Amino acid sequence: MLELGTLLAGPFCGQLLGDLGAEVIKIESPGQGDPMRVWGRQKAGEPSLWWPVIGRNKKAITLDLRQAEGQALLVELAAKSDFLLENFRPGTLEKWNLGWERLHAVNPRLIMIRVSGYGQTGPYAARAGFGAIGEAMGGLRYVVGDPGSPPSRVGISIGDSLAATFACLGALAALHHRDRTGEGQVVDSAIYEAVLGMMESLVTEYDKTGYIRERTGAILPNVAPSNVYPTSDGLVLIAANQDTVFRRLCEAMGDAALADDARYANHQARGARQAELDALIGRWTAERTTSAVLGLMEQAGVPAGQIYRAPEMLADPHFAAREAIVAVPHPQFGTIRMQNVVPKLSATPGGVRSPSPALGEHNDAIYRDLLGLAPERYAALQAARVI
Repeated sequence: MLELGTLLAGPFCGQLLGDLGAEVIKIESPGQGDPMRVWGRQKAGEPSLWWPVIGRNKKAITLDLRQAEGQALLVELAAKSDFLLENFRPGTLEKWNLGWERLHAVNPRLIMIRVSGYGQTGPYAARAGFGAIGEAMGGLRYVVGDPGSPPSRVGISIGDSLAATFACLGALAALHHRDRTGEGQVVDSAIYEAVLGMMESLVTEYDKTGYIRERTGAILPNVAPSNVYPTSDGLVLIAANQDTVFRRLCEAMGDAALADDARYANHQARGARQAELDALIGRWTAERTTSAVLGLMEQAGVPAGQIYRAPEMLADPHFAAREAIVAVPHPQFGTIRMQNVVPKLSATPGGVRSPSPALGEHNDAIYRDLLGLAPERYAALQAARVI
């Protein structure tokens, strides 16, 4: 697989496929590289702590796609590849004479994965489109945050990651199709559409009832009880919005009759009195410690938990037992901890097989060993800063 993208919307798709076993060859501009190599929080004078995650399980080569010789080399690489992944602004590869028609002609089995803000077609296709804009256009930004505040953002680059995840899904579906027919195709993943695809019944509700979802903070309207509640020493999240689960919550609270109270006896009734019910539960939790509430919820079979940060994740025995976080040997950090591969496969599990590579680390292995470039040509391309 050739990864031409930068930042997150394309490279996260490459990470997902690499985690599951694909050989990913990341192509970067000579002397420059992906901005993710320097983005993210880091100690002064030390490398990025974002790059080790997004760059794992990849090989890295340099190639200037603006030069004709660089374009010719990419065509040679594409002829030997199953996937080509890119997240340039639509039209960029075509400007370099590296569009679908040319690459498909040299390799009919190639699957081209294209991630962009607005997709490859339509009146907005050529616009610059970052994840934040896709999140806003796809409907997510409007519903995130407290109802008394302006629209907020999720604390991660969720639009980019969603588009990359859908791109990965499309790539695997295209691979299945190719296995049956021998033909590759284009996977067109737009950030705004990936976000829109996660918006549940938002459009349908407006279409049929005129209802517009608003920001609701920690709750979903009419889904109760499901909220963050105070304890004597912190906070706890309880989700008991199903009838049978609510009954178990009431029993755990020592008020079994509450489940039969007409005000709370079914989903619709609880939704109509959501604030009232949350206040009732909050008064009960506030009189107990977090650990006491969680112990009672576990005994009763009521979904509950704490709101984790990184320290809680690293200390949790369940994370450890499932190896949700792994320690990866790294040439610059010694060992670095990061999230493991998702999902877990029983027969062909993925894994972090190699750390993030240095810029151009695999030039020799790819250009000389895979493509078989003659030493004279290889040296000339280096001299001209094509690679």
